[in-house]
Amino acid sequence: MTPTPGILHLLAFAAEPGGGNPAGVILDARALDDAQMQRIATDLGHPETAFVGEREGRRVAVRYFSPDDEVQFCGHATIATAVALAEAEGVGAYTFETAAGAVEVVTETEGERIIAGFTSVEPHVVDLEDVVADRLLDLLGLTRADLDERMPLAQAFAGNLHPIVAVASRDTFDAFTFEGPRLRALLDERGWKGTATVVHVDGPLGNGAVVEARNLFPVAHILEDPATGSAAAALGAYLRDRAEMPAPFGFTVRQGRHVGRPSILEVEVPASGGIRVSGTAVPLAG
Repeated sequence: MTPTPGILHLLAFAAEPGGGNPAGVILDARALDDAQMQRIATDLGHPETAFVGEREGRRVAVRYFSPDDEVQFCGHATIATAVALAEAEGVGAYTFETAAGAVEVVTETEGERIIAGFTSVEPHVVDLEDVVADRLLDLLGLTRADLDERMPLAQAFAGNLHPIVAVASRDTFDAFTFEGPRLRALLDERGWKGTATVVHVDGPLGNGAVVEARNLFPVAHILEDPATGSAAAALGAYLRDRAEMPAPFGFTVRQGRHVGRPSILEVEVPASGGIRVSGTAVPLAG
């Protein structure tokens, strides 16, 4: 990719070289209007691009655009932006003012790299109506018999609203397919600005669990998101609420294997309040 002046290209949550989710970051977007930000995000083609606006010290206004539309919050672009700010200004705490609300972000050094973690806005979990759930399962070629009975269908919010589908069999989780335009139509109809989240958990649910995730995000040329911070936060709220995992607890999300960009997200769930998601970001190779 040819570098564009003023635009950083980062990979967030990479588990290995070549992994992670691409994000564009513009650290001073104060002179850009909505149309210009959307055009830049569309031209870049990353799942999201973050634009830093007005700021007061370490209180920073941030907006996020996918190639098609503005989204109120993006976890991987938040991590990328925080790492970029910390590299430019030094590690420490930030507050990101987003359309979803104020998000607290902490950056710190770990060896030679910078780790960033955000704490989501207050999350909530609501039922997924039966008729909508059946439509979603049909689009994925799944039935209720394919589901993990420990994890009931629901939708969770921690910046964006994500439907969550837990699949019992790893083979089924790996093999399901979907048509992007049909799923996109359902996402738009339901106001799901983020991803449809499909997960699989081998072994018991509990502290230290490893959750495999596929986050479906049909937009532009993209079908699946390699790493989704807002969905990881929403999943933490869901596990606390619907799977009744005793909090506090932590778990790891592994994502991106199905699109060739392995990613890892670390999630910490307190007894109440926002969910913390952490990881790092590295430059996207040209």
